This record gives sequence, C-alpha cells and structure tokens, in this order.
Amino acid sequence: MKLAPSILASDFARLGDELRAIESADWAHVDVMDGQFVPNISFGLPILAAARAVSSLFMDVHLMIDRPERYLRDFADAGADGLTVHVESTAHVHRAVQQIRELGKKAGVTLNPGTPLEALRPVLADVDLVLIMSVNPGFGGQKFIPHSLERIHTVRRWLDEIGSAAELQVDGGVSATNARAVVAAGASNLVAGSAVFGRDGAQAGLERLREALK
Repeated sequence: MKLAPSILASDFARLGDELRAIESADWAHVDVMDGQFVPNISFGLPILAAARAVSSLFMDVHLMIDRPERYLRDFADAGADGLTVHVESTAHVHRAVQQIRELGKKAGVTLNPGTPLEALRPVLADVDLVLIMSVNPGFGGQKFIPHSLERIHTVRRWLDEIGSAAELQVDGGVSATNARAVVAAGASNLVAGSAVFGRDGAQAGLERLREALK
C-alpha cells in the first residue's frame, strides 16, 4: 500500500518543510488545475520544480487541465516521475499515454466520478496507474463519494483480469475513517490531502492513516 500525500493541502509558504515532514511517505501527489477543465486554479510548473528541488519523493503529477498533451514534456522536465491525464480532457488519450511513456515517465489515466468506467477500457492495458476520483475534481477537502467503492472494485477486477500490475489509486476524501474500506475494495495507492496536512502536522496525519490500515 502506497501513501501519496497531496501537497495541494500543504502550507505553500513552508513547502520545503512540509515535504520534509512527509518524507516517510511513498509518493508526493501534485494536483495541477487550470481553471478550465476544473473550476479552480492551483499551481503549475514552478511549484513542481521547487518541490523536486527539495524532495526525493516520487512526484505523482495529476493533470486536471485541458489538452494535457501540450504540456507533458514541460512537466516531465520540471520533475514529474508520473503523469496522470483525464480521459475527458483530451480527444487522444491513448496518444497522451504513449507520449508519457516516451518521456520515460509512469503513465496514469483517470476520470471524473460521473464518467462511465468503460471510458478507461481502451487504455487500461497501457498504463502504469489508474486513478479513481472519489470526489469531483477541482477542490480539496471534499467528502468521499460512497459509490466510489463500487467503482474501485470494478476496476480492480478489470486490472486483475488482464494481469496488469498498474497501481489502483484513489483520490478524494480519503481519511483514517474510510481508508480500510478503500483498500478492501482494491486500492493499492491512497492520495490524502487534508487528512495528512492537518493542524497537528503531516507526520501525525501520516501516522493516523497507517494506524487505520493495520
């Protein structure tokens, strides 16, 4: 089980300190939003480059942007280790996955909670990661959508049927309260933002998640 704290919930004024506080995690999740594909703007290349400069964590970049293929090389050059694109964000998702692979990065694919899972099928065998969004993308701190457990279970079955070793990641409202249920449904990688970067610090947040998963 991999834990991937989302730096969207961190204190950007102390980004270096926040990244050092989660150095025991497996990945750092980087949410990029453009204000077009999702109704919010977060951060882009400079923040990723700054994070890369101070952390050796795997930089897991989730591109919530329109036509992400325009910027794949830029994000790879800025320090991404993995790049995840939405099936709704491009007319050429298979090509985008190929581009990510050609850049030497881990290729991920995801979709919004309201998008039928069948949209994943054409690229399922070609990716290193499938991300199930358990909230509508665009804002941190949202509540987990319960129906997501069924979607996680379905995608886990599909991956097992084709013998895929891809990570099954879940992002949105993941906390110590529901982490065990998410893992039981088939997830192998948990993204958590506000559940990690809380008032008592990221180290304590990570420990709560680990305790919940025992």
